[in-house]
Amino acid sequence: MKPAVMSAGEFKAKCLAVMDEVWAKRTTVIITKNGKPVAQMVPIVEGPDPIFGFLRDKAKIVGDITAPLYTEEEYEQFFQRKAAMYGRVIKRGPNDSR
Repeated sequence: MKPAVMSAGEFKAKCLAVMDEVWAKRTTVIITKNGKPVAQMVPIVEGPDPIFGFLRDKAKIVGDITAPLYTEEEYEQFFQRKAAMYGRVIKRGPNDSR
């Protein structure tokens, strides 16, 4: 079904009636200003938002998710390799515990 098109002035005059019609008939209304579409009124989809919980039961947490991924030695090796790859000299600050 093609959406209804109405000018902003007409929409302003009939706003509440248009909202009732959009809700009751589940239709869409495009509002124009100077002949160009500027807004679209659509009915609200009732029910839970599909974005929340759509991955529920799709993944499983295994192990400690708060534990570090790498040991200090593994991190240091990785950091040194990256620095060497980009030709940078690593200077540790006095407050850096690594």
